[in-house]
Amino acid sequence: MRIEALDHLVLTVADIDETVGFYCGVLGMEEVVFGGGRRALHFGAQKINLHKAGAEFSPAARKPTAGSGDLCFLVSSLEAAIARLRETGVTIEEGPVSRTGAQSPLRSVYIRDPDGNLIELSEPQAVVIAGGGA
Repeated sequence: MRIEALDHLVLTVADIDETVGFYCGVLGMEEVVFGGGRRALHFGAQKINLHKAGAEFSPAARKPTAGSGDLCFLVSSLEAAIARLRETGVTIEEGPVSRTGAQSPLRSVYIRDPDGNLIELSEPQAVVIAGGGA
């Protein structure tokens, strides 16, 4: 077996409306409604299904907990992301800092969503091969 890609993940949240407001209003994701009124956040080719803490859709994680997530989202411009965060009053907890991503070095800032999940916003950096050109 070979895993091809990530289709979706589930985020357990205290307040779905507040979560949608943050991810759509601040981060520019789109809300989608599916399967009998369930709600999710869509971006790129992925989505995040939202479960309200205490009312999770079954089957669910063994210990679904709001605020336990640590997610990294790629952005095309970290400077534009920082400007948007400032414009919307979101506190940057750390950064910009250099990090290592799944496919390239990253330049990142860290923020928190309404549940306290750690959100990393990262701009991929060009990979420079020693002795070669960029």
